[in-house]
Amino acid sequence: MSKLLKKLRIKNFKGWKDTDTIRMAPISLFFGANSSGKSSIGQFLMMLKQTVESSDRKAVFYPGGKNSAVQLGSYQEMVFHRDPKNKIAFEYQWSLQDMLKFKDPVSGQSFSGDALSFQAEVGLGDKDQHALVLDQLRYELIEREEIRLSLGMERKPETKSDYKVEATNYALKRKQGRVWYPGAPVRFYGFPDEVVAYHQNADFVQALNLRHEKLFRSLCYLGPLRTKAERLYSWTGIEPESVGYSGENTVAAILAARNRKISLGYKRPAKPFEEILAIKLKEMGLIEAFKVSPISEQRQEYEVKVRTKGSKDWVDLPDVGFGISQVLPVLVQCFYAPPGSIILMEQPEIHLHPSAQSALADVMIDVINSRENGAYRNIQVIIETHSEHFLRRMQRRIAEEAVDQQKISAYFANITKAPATLEPLQIDLFGNIQNWPENFFGDEMGDITGQAKAAMKKRMQQSPSSSKVSE
Repeated sequence: MSKLLKKLRIKNFKGWKDTDTIRMAPISLFFGANSSGKSSIGQFLMMLKQTVESSDRKAVFYPGGKNSAVQLGSYQEMVFHRDPKNKIAFEYQWSLQDMLKFKDPVSGQSFSGDALSFQAEVGLGDKDQHALVLDQLRYELIEREEIRLSLGMERKPETKSDYKVEATNYALKRKQGRVWYPGAPVRFYGFPDEVVAYHQNADFVQALNLRHEKLFRSLCYLGPLRTKAERLYSWTGIEPESVGYSGENTVAAILAARNRKISLGYKRPAKPFEEILAIKLKEMGLIEAFKVSPISEQRQEYEVKVRTKGSKDWVDLPDVGFGISQVLPVLVQCFYAPPGSIILMEQPEIHLHPSAQSALADVMIDVINSRENGAYRNIQVIIETHSEHFLRRMQRRIAEEAVDQQKISAYFANITKAPATLEPLQIDLFGNIQNWPENFFGDEMGDITGQAKAAMKKRMQQSPSSSKVSE
């Protein structure tokens, strides 16, 4: 079973009044014009990740600092219409890799779930207009699509940090003593220790907190502007967590993964990590072969050598097309990420030739089917892209049954409406898009008709004598 995001909904964040429920699939695609808000969805997830990983347990959101993946500024800068009265609300559901099981020590009843859903609402305080407060949070434990129990905290009006704990389908039993209200939750998602301390049967809330943190730790991000290729790379033997937000750890990741073997699907042979990269680059028509080798035994320095199509010579990475150095971090991240990772990428196709953009879609299908050590890798990719070629190849593969249509979800950020809407592209079994938005990738038909009209006009303008000469 996979640890994947299954649903996501965001309200009052940046350009979105409400995204409505987004179906998240192993390959989730977001299209739209520049500034259409499609990047905000990834930015929101990255902000939650930054918050989970920040050292400040009291900060509801961590909008990011100098070296963060996203820097969103103040609440007013990130809230819809920049209106401080608006509250940012969000919910998502994800499947769990291992079942969550526990027993109620009071009733003796057992509970288990294969998925969790979470929702929260955040806004500025009633009196203090600068402090962010969590108005409410709620978890649901789900098994086979049915809610087994739900548990949440809600802020008492006119207080900053008095919360009441509420449960459904589970009888929380207080320890003897005074009536109390627990303090504020941890960050945007966590039950504070008092919830456990004041109840006889609330120990399991720590498991909910933990599973939530695990979800966001499995998220990694690769931005649209990747670092340019170097002639030399130093590597001290450290295994990087990922290729980095701009691909700065790409070569270190290749070297760290040298002994790993990846298979591109069920019953397909496992091949060394570097060979998988070389195969993919070759399939994309970018190079013939590639290798990473040490300069000398004494120095911790490496060079990346590439052999291009039709050439016998090996050249340095910076001496080949810019597109290769831009797509290498994408390929490395996809195959390097640990099992159960969610990979968020902006414009992975940047600087690639159209045919390589199409081939990149095939790479993503290989990524979600890939296996390691005999086990399915469970990777989810969330891609924000401008590429028509990428989408067309996905449509074709659905029609050819090379990928199940349910494994792909695609959305179009439509800013012609106010407020903007996020529209699901309805892709049928034949790969056709039932609701192709107007001017989705520019006005192709308009250009063709315009060209035909202009050509006709030009012919009409030519004098009879000049047309005779041309005959």
